Amino acid sequence: MCVIGLGSVGLPTALYIAEKKVNVVGYDISPTAINNAVSKGLEAYSDWEKIEKSDVYVICVSTLLNKDKPDFTALFETISKLKKRNLSRAIISIESTVTPGTCRKIYQDLANQDLNVIHVPHRYWDKEPDKHGVRQKRVIGAVNEKSMKKGIKFYGDILDIPLHTVPSIEIAEMTKVLENAYRYLLIAFAEESKMICEGLDLDFEKVREACNTKWNTEILEAREGIGGHCIPKDTQYIISISQYAHLLKEAIIVDKNYREWIKNKTS
Repeated sequence: MCVIGLGSVGLPTALYIAEKKVNVVGYDISPTAINNAVSKGLEAYSDWEKIEKSDVYVICVSTLLNKDKPDFTALFETISKLKKRNLSRAIISIESTVTPGTCRKIYQDLANQDLNVIHVPHRYWDKEPDKHGVRQKRVIGAVNEKSMKKGIKFYGDILDIPLHTVPSIEIAEMTKVLENAYRYLLIAFAEESKMICEGLDLDFEKVREACNTKWNTEILEAREGIGGHCIPKDTQYIISISQYAHLLKEAIIVDKNYREWIKNKTS
């Protein structure tokens, strides 16, 4: 099998698969990523012609933003490479984060071949790879029943990853972006709460600690603003595809105001 994209998600995915005694090869256009993978004992290439036909292709390339719109350039470039080879009976697993409809579009683009397309969005967190690594509860969606059966056999039986199946691939796609948008809201709420408390000359941490003694309350810490790659990006993905994302738009404003507030406090 082949893992395409050997970054912060793809590399640990490939190494995990190798631990399961599955023949795996990695592909990435970055020489640095290849060198890093090879140094960890993985067979990996930046020359696509060296990648032999595989039974499973796991796509872990980065998805980005371009002027607040989803940028799936790397993903579709990968699909262009796959289209040029025989994919008969292969599994195409898309772990990259996408908006609903993207995986089905890819399936339709490759539909002249008898293949299987599934979406198993990653939940990998590099700060706690043992607890929140490749093997954790994952959502799996598929374009059809045959693809789902193949996907469950590969991820569940071979890789021993616990799975939550959903009735359509679009639900799996939406699950991933909504998870991160939800996280964005929680952090923005903490940021706004901190500004409110300190504006009233109250210790936010003491208030937060007291609130969190209630069984259904868990207010997060408010740090230096909402950072990282995935959470802001995926929040913007939802805003870009729906007219109803009013709360998310306001959360972005809250985070912007909070960053200014911190800056003014320290200047």
